[in-house]
This record gives sequence, C-alpha cells and structure tokens, in this order.
Amino acid sequence: MFKNLLLLATVTLLFTACSGKEKEEKWHSFIYPDKQNTKRNLKSPMIFKSLQQCQDESEKQLEILKITEAGTYKCGLNCEFHDGMKLEVCEKMLAAPLK
Repeated sequence: MFKNLLLLATVTLLFTACSGKEKEEKWHSFIYPDKQNTKRNLKSPMIFKSLQQCQDESEKQLEILKITEAGTYKCGLNCEFHDGMKLEVCEKMLAAPLK
C-alpha cells in the first residue's frame, strides 16, 4: 500500500513538473531623458520578445530623441502597472550597459 502511494506521488510530481509551460518573456523599454533623474521616464508602447531587441530599440530611441549623452534606458521583464503603488513593477530590470 505504501509503495503504491509513493509510486503514485512520484508519477504525479513528474507529470506536473514536465507539463509546466515556460512563461513568455515580454521586455519593456523605459527611456530616461536625464540620467540623474530616474523618477522621470518614458515607457515605450512596444513589447519586445528578447532583451537584445529591447536594448537595440532603446538605443535607437535615444538617438532619435537626441539624448544619447544626457539620457539612458532600462529594459524591464514582464512589467505590469501596480495600481496601489502607481508604478510599473517588473520581474527584472536591467540598466543600459556602460560604454
């Protein structure tokens, strides 16, 4: 009886672990016109499938806005607006690489 329960628990655990779907990555670009003021940013309406796409587009936007020297950017993973805190909350936030 104990062996059957142990076997059933093991098989159930294996199937649930293997059937888990990997969460899709959604990267968001946050442009900061002033490197010194990270409270003020512009969030891109576009969603990127990879960190590299987010970084490439963020750098293009800095060039378009002519703020490559004064501004910077961050890319956030799976960001959602939090009503209580009135700000974007991301699983991970990565700053622009240093040049």
